[in-house]
Amino acid sequence: MADAITKIRTFIFDNFLFDAESSDLKNDESFLDQGIIDSTGVLELVEWLEDECGIEVEDEELIPENLDSVNNLAAFIKKKQQ
Repeated sequence: MADAITKIRTFIFDNFLFDAESSDLKNDESFLDQGIIDSTGVLELVEWLEDECGIEVEDEELIPENLDSVNNLAAFIKKKQQ
């Protein structure tokens, strides 16, 4: 799971938090509440998940419990890859 967290954080910083320090984002912070990702960003995130992680994200899986923090994403990826 540590590898997934590293990949997720790299993606978030490369695509959404260009000028931020890596310590500025805690793994349990909400992307939406912090203004990091908006609805368009969610689509970009889903595309990355499908391409990079080899998983298919179903419409009913587009919920904050799966996609709204580094920890939630890591758990979602792990669940989908099992």
